[in-house]
Amino acid sequence: MNVQIQAKDITLHASTRAHIQSAIDSFTKYSLDITSVNVHLRAEKKGVSIEFDIRVAHAQPVIISQSDDNLDAAIDLAIERATKALRRLHDKVVSHQSGSIKDLETLDS
Repeated sequence: MNVQIQAKDITLHASTRAHIQSAIDSFTKYSLDITSVNVHLRAEKKGVSIEFDIRVAHAQPVIISQSDDNLDAAIDLAIERATKALRRLHDKVVSHQSGSIKDLETLDS
């Protein structure tokens, strides 16, 4: 998995970078084939903006944008939203693969 964390007009401390990295590492628990994760942090007029661009093989990319006055709050909200989106994608993939006519047993009379 390719991970890029970019900050524009924001000083990104090691602890904040480690927090984002640990959240990205936790995304692997959904057993999706995540090819790359790009995180963009930007300073805006009122607060900060964070964007997660998560590329999953054989699916549409998951893009989460979050703005807030506080950097840590924006990061936490974006992580929660990304986790929720990946969980829903995982449930969709699992439920789609579980049901098949070939798996049904025939009843012998």
